[in-house]
Amino acid sequence: MPGMAANPSIFEFIQLPEDQFKIHWLTWLIPTSNESMQDYSKRLIENIHHENIVLIGVSFGGVIVQEIAKYIKVRRLIIISSVKCRDELPKKMKFASKTGVYKILPIGLLDYIDHLEKIAVNDYLKKRAKLYRQYLSVRDKYYLSWAIQNMVNWDCSTINPEIIHIHGDKDVVFPIKYINDAIVIKGGTHVMIINRFRWFNNYLPQLILKGKEAVENNPKIIKI
Repeated sequence: MPGMAANPSIFEFIQLPEDQFKIHWLTWLIPTSNESMQDYSKRLIENIHHENIVLIGVSFGGVIVQEIAKYIKVRRLIIISSVKCRDELPKKMKFASKTGVYKILPIGLLDYIDHLEKIAVNDYLKKRAKLYRQYLSVRDKYYLSWAIQNMVNWDCSTINPEIIHIHGDKDVVFPIKYINDAIVIKGGTHVMIINRFRWFNNYLPQLILKGKEAVENNPKIIKI
């Protein structure tokens, strides 16, 4: 499950052994009026048609797969650049939840991504705008409002003890100082699923097959 507003192409560089795994991409649905995260997650389950499944979610997608796992049996639950409970949310998100300031965020800015590429004044900005346009394609304003609201107000205090959490120590959306019990990728940012894909291709198969045992038996996998 991709992150907020992102499409599944963020996983385009993830390659797992085809004789062991088959990858299925989940995509964001447009929420119905006042739809709860629980009901939304149940709707997503309608697109899951397999057994012995491994759920992997990035950022807000990591929150969603945790909700999905409450209703279906999973072999493994893995979150990337995400949070496991409300305690791991940064202070600014808790502040947004408490004050309701998230309701006035300028979500329409995503509409300007296409224009940003045209007016970018240097190669760096042009490249960044192109990446935004490629990966952040879910721009429905009701979806964005719903997603932001449910992210900052996520009410979860009990952590699934089997969850595997992978996090970058340079993540600015969910800073590492608030994160506990996670596998740490040094230099990993919030978008490391894209730019650190080699790490995932190397270690995801072990984590899927052996779970937390793989962490304990591999000194190259760093854990906090």
